[in-house]
Amino acid sequence: MRFTNKVAIVTGAASGIGRATAQRLYDEGASVALVDRQAGALADVAAGFDDAARVWHGVVDVAREDDVASCVAEVRARFGEIDVLCNVAGIAGGDYSIVAETDTAVWQQILSVNLMGVVHFSKWAAQAMITRGQGAIVNVASVAGVRSGAGGNAYSASKAAVINLTMTSACDLAPSQIRVNAVCPGLIETGMTAPVFERARELNKTDRLGYRCELRRPGRPQEVAAVIAFLASDDASYVTGQALPVDGGNTASLNLPGMKV
Repeated sequence: MRFTNKVAIVTGAASGIGRATAQRLYDEGASVALVDRQAGALADVAAGFDDAARVWHGVVDVAREDDVASCVAEVRARFGEIDVLCNVAGIAGGDYSIVAETDTAVWQQILSVNLMGVVHFSKWAAQAMITRGQGAIVNVASVAGVRSGAGGNAYSASKAAVINLTMTSACDLAPSQIRVNAVCPGLIETGMTAPVFERARELNKTDRLGYRCELRRPGRPQEVAAVIAFLASDDASYVTGQALPVDGGNTASLNLPGMKV
């Protein structure tokens, strides 16, 4: 119960890692504000919590700063303060074109959600945290932001930017005792990665899922949520500015094509 009497905002809470994170924080005592732009799915998730007094949900486009500012104000009006922000919302964009065939519109779309969504929520939540001199922000980046081969160019660049923003904002906010960290998931089965898993099942190649990581399997959203909860909790009180891979060992080796059979 590390989050008893604490308030957490979780973006991307309608599915995948966001949903698992909201559940984990709630189970450990937090009041949770669930944020997503998928209204129906978000309402279904919110209805699954048994204590309505500890749950708020709002349909928000993280790419729109006005929406984000209004959301943070509503959460503060409902719960009082904000102790934890988990920036989970993100899109893959489905773009794997080479740089010579870049579609600028696709880049702008991906960056507006994956990067600026983190910027917007960090800005407005941090303002609330600064007044109290405490808080924790956890951003979801990706192993794609660390090395090539885990996502398209725009997606990978957006996640690399989130990692760097995690470090710079940690330095900005440290004087106010606000910690900022990131997790870098590897292959996790979520709605965003569903096409990968569906394709593997169609081809009867599920044994190949996760074969390029040292644990030789994909991860589960709950495994990432557990690490997010650690970083958001007082157990990580001396950890800030870090990007922690949650990838089954993927980034621990060279992992060159053809190295593993």
